[in-house]
Amino acid sequence: MGNETRALSGIRVCDLTQGVAGPHATMLLALHGADVTKIEPLDGDWSRVLGKPSGQETTESIAVNRAKRSIACNLKSDAGRDIVRRLIEQSDIFIESFRPGVIARMGLGYEEVRKIKPSIVYASVSGFGQQGPNTLRPTVDGLIQAYSGMMVMNRTPEGVPHRQGMIAVDVLTGLYIYQAVSAALIRQIRFGEGSYLDISMMQSAAAFQAAKIMEHAAFDGKPAPLYVPSGMYQTTDGYIVISGMRDRHFAAICEVMNRPDLAGDPRWPTQPARAQFGEIINGEIRKEVAKRSSAEWLADLHAAGVFAEAVQGYADWLEDDHVKAVQAYRMAGESAFGPLPMAHIPGTPRDGNPRDYRTPLIGEHSREVLAELGFDAHWIDQHIQAGSVRETTTGAV
Repeated sequence: MGNETRALSGIRVCDLTQGVAGPHATMLLALHGADVTKIEPLDGDWSRVLGKPSGQETTESIAVNRAKRSIACNLKSDAGRDIVRRLIEQSDIFIESFRPGVIARMGLGYEEVRKIKPSIVYASVSGFGQQGPNTLRPTVDGLIQAYSGMMVMNRTPEGVPHRQGMIAVDVLTGLYIYQAVSAALIRQIRFGEGSYLDISMMQSAAAFQAAKIMEHAAFDGKPAPLYVPSGMYQTTDGYIVISGMRDRHFAAICEVMNRPDLAGDPRWPTQPARAQFGEIINGEIRKEVAKRSSAEWLADLHAAGVFAEAVQGYADWLEDDHVKAVQAYRMAGESAFGPLPMAHIPGTPRDGNPRDYRTPLIGEHSREVLAELGFDAHWIDQHIQAGSVRETTTGAV
């Protein structure tokens, strides 16, 4: 499948996002064929310094910026604003992630942009949204995890709130942005109408936890477990996770562990009853699981039809036979780090187009895109020399 036959082929995106959430969404648009022009500050998107960098890249920036083109310019300059306005004229989608109010002060708020392109799909991405008492409060992924209840929901067995070790809210916000923009694009194509989308990390975290929030309200903050037994259990050489969702699963677990007394205990003949005795049941299972290795338990549990898996690290996952068989990732070599395993994103094309696996340098496509927008070579050279536009060639770092 070439780019010209992908679903979003011919769609142009003006991408003024930084970090992870917005760039993740625009990367998905790019993988489906959209021409995404990323407009970066002169010193680059701040995702380029998330974690340990190599040259102009980090693994975070590589993960969310592939398949795009990059222009670097000073949006506070007349030249920078001229560039964006010309790009808007040719774009179907405009996405920004500045602090609320900033983009309007640049003269690029929704009302100004729709005058240039009435049918534009315009998305504003922020921490708390464009309205409300917290709208100007700065935030990042970990703070939204704390604010949204996610850390309490994910607390340790000792009851200590626990943060996800990855940028979880940003990534899921990117998914919500992508689906909302895609739906608005269909509206634009069908009816010729533009849209304004206000998408926040705060609301995305809430939507992701919708069932847990309702559960909290329904059970006065003390919900029963979804089912018992369920959880992580230590073996002689690691950990496994067992999920005994149905009565037959519980019976099979007890049979594999040679514990007919546990299966036949009159206190818990059904799943709702077992939910009331989770601590006792899980305690007995822990005692049994601790007697054998993970591989031994998994072989017997899988043979009995029980849901169970070993707790793996990334090194285990990368070497896993199933992962390799379904080509869940591919090694992409064009980065400052050398070859990196890049996970396939479900639903995106798998035709191996090199464009899909390459992340642009800061301003790598400045000259190319500006020429397409109608700026002549003299103008481009002048503003690169003046410092209002930055160009990085592929041989630079």
